[in-house]
Amino acid sequence: MIILKLGGSVITKKEAKEPTLDHDNLDRIAKEIACSSFDKLIIVHGAGSFGHPFAREYSIGSKIEDEEDFIHKKYGFSLTQSWVKKLNTYVCDSLREKGILAVSIQPSSFIITENKRIYSCNLELINKYLEMGFVPVLYGDVVPDIDESIKICVLSGDQIIQYLGENLKPERVILGSDVDGIYTKDPKKHSDAKLMDNVTSCHDLAAEGSLNVDVTGGMNGKLGELLDLAEMGIESEIINAGREGFIKKALNHEKVIGTVVKTKNSK
Repeated sequence: MIILKLGGSVITKKEAKEPTLDHDNLDRIAKEIACSSFDKLIIVHGAGSFGHPFAREYSIGSKIEDEEDFIHKKYGFSLTQSWVKKLNTYVCDSLREKGILAVSIQPSSFIITENKRIYSCNLELINKYLEMGFVPVLYGDVVPDIDESIKICVLSGDQIIQYLGENLKPERVILGSDVDGIYTKDPKKHSDAKLMDNVTSCHDLAAEGSLNVDVTGGMNGKLGELLDLAEMGIESEIINAGREGFIKKALNHEKVIGTVVKTKNSK
């Protein structure tokens, strides 16, 4: 089993002021997946411009101040849920056009969080789809939270990956980002940034002076989830999904430029 994450910054125009799909990237990536070899595959994609602008505008996940604020946030929740679902439809349609038996699984229909971490999640449906030969496609979504001060929150695709990895024990986890991996500095701002081949702990980043760098809107958050997986014995690799052929090569176990997140004892 392989879990493949497609970053929202790759399949959408993330900095767009309104939801904008990156048709070229999505079409190319779907072709690469279709030309790859895998037994069981789960795809998780980010929300990009289909989710982040609305979540920010309505402060979803922040403390509820009063009933008027809650009504405001609930509207934003509904709006965000609708748009990320539309993105998922585009992704699944593109995959099916290339012959991949993609099935959409809406996280907000079966996941509940507590203080923004997954609290309840029934994986029986995902396992059943995998057994039948389908490719489940999940995505970053907004979900209910049992914390009464929050009640609703944003659930990232990275947290979904961590939960799936912990409970389904995949052979590999691949994150397709819009950069080549984890750098000593933000490569989009610093020309002297160096790519790190391996990361085994946050201490690696501290040693390189990159602990507080927030690459492409949250690389540190991604890394935290991946380090948790590494402690469970599940390695992951961060690659640039914007580079032609990289997704295909990674799925086919070919070496590509990127950063491997693993434990210090791993070979």
